[in-house]
Amino acid sequence: MQVSVKTFDELSTKELYQILRLRSEVFVVEQDCVYQDVDNKDQKALHVMGIKDNEVVAYTRIFKPGDYFDNVSIGRVVVSQEQRKYGLGKQIMQASLAAINQRFPDKSIEISAQSYLLKFYTELGFNATGEEYLEDGIPHKRMLKGE
Repeated sequence: MQVSVKTFDELSTKELYQILRLRSEVFVVEQDCVYQDVDNKDQKALHVMGIKDNEVVAYTRIFKPGDYFDNVSIGRVVVSQEQRKYGLGKQIMQASLAAINQRFPDKSIEISAQSYLLKFYTELGFNATGEEYLEDGIPHKRMLKGE
């Protein structure tokens, strides 16, 4: 998997379409969650794409402090269903952490993690904090790294 990191304005129409399709396939269809994915926040985000065979198969978006949470944040972490067995989730998160380290060194990172993925994020150095809550009908937990 090749990784590409771009601002919203740097994304091609094809890349944006593939990102939105992947997010819809997983978050709306697979997880059966009706919510507004196109939320007018993508324009502020840094987009981390994992690409195989000219297709976006893994993705995250990063926000600078204050644009989403008080801390730097990573969201919309997604890997296409057929690619999950290859460890691409860990690879796209490591690429996202590297991008943050390069652009926002020594900053804490905050995520809103789906509760069933707590072990995955803990292995990447995140620590759960606070109570579990529902976000779009799915149990989540706030997690921090570097604080």
